[in-house]
Amino acid sequence: MSHEAKKKTPISERRRFFTDLAHHAGLGVMGVLLWAGYADKAKSSPLTLRPPAALEEADFLKACIKCGLCAEACVNRPQNIDKETGRPRPGTLKMARAQDDVTIGTPFFKPREVPCYMCEDIPCAVACPTNALDLKKVTNPQTGELDFKMMDMGLAVVDPNSCIAFWGIQCDACYRACPLMDEAIRLEYDRNPRTGKHAFLKPVVDMNACTGCGLCEKACVTEKAAIFVLPREIALGKPGAHYVKGWDKKDQQRVQERVGKDVTTHDERSKENPMDYLNKGLEF
Repeated sequence: MSHEAKKKTPISERRRFFTDLAHHAGLGVMGVLLWAGYADKAKSSPLTLRPPAALEEADFLKACIKCGLCAEACVNRPQNIDKETGRPRPGTLKMARAQDDVTIGTPFFKPREVPCYMCEDIPCAVACPTNALDLKKVTNPQTGELDFKMMDMGLAVVDPNSCIAFWGIQCDACYRACPLMDEAIRLEYDRNPRTGKHAFLKPVVDMNACTGCGLCEKACVTEKAAIFVLPREIALGKPGAHYVKGWDKKDQQRVQERVGKDVTTHDERSKENPMDYLNKGLEF
């Protein structure tokens, strides 16, 4: 090797070192940005359906260690045998991956694909080691035993525009699929004014009995399910705090706790004397 080549070698190695350093730093930054994007996307979905007995979403995410034991118990449950084929059915619960719109590594399910079959022994909740699936939420306080009727994964909602039963076509697929027939879903008879002869058999969901299992959504015969499960807070909405259920003791207690607080709505007109604007027409 010539003397000049020996002099250039340290410079070339130094240049290569800084080039590699910049390359790896760029990859690291890209990885962080991609992960942040996935995390942001996962946390942005309000439509995630969690397993039975799950805590409120914020508490659930704090308690869930993403171990997958609930999903394993779900797929290995004794009831996981299709009575028609005799073969095991796929597990209801999935562990979220990066491409899912759910916090990565946490359990969720899609009723249209695989609904919850409402196992009486609720194995997914029993398997949870951190109480992210709280057995107290599905334990009957009177008997002290697990009660699958106390599950609360969401609420089924019927779209009358796409449900063919509202067209006058006889269909009771969701009604017959419901494990709480005549409790969670009942059929409401109504006159069909278009024909004057046939009756509508409209599915009606009881919000107090529906568990959100999604068996109705899975059974729906329309291309896109006309009955679908939503998280309860989305399906029901939320009235303003100034509305009160006079027959609800808990709601009455809430009102008592608000005594002394100013719940009056004020605007610019509130500053004026009523006699200055009454009977003068509306001003916008």
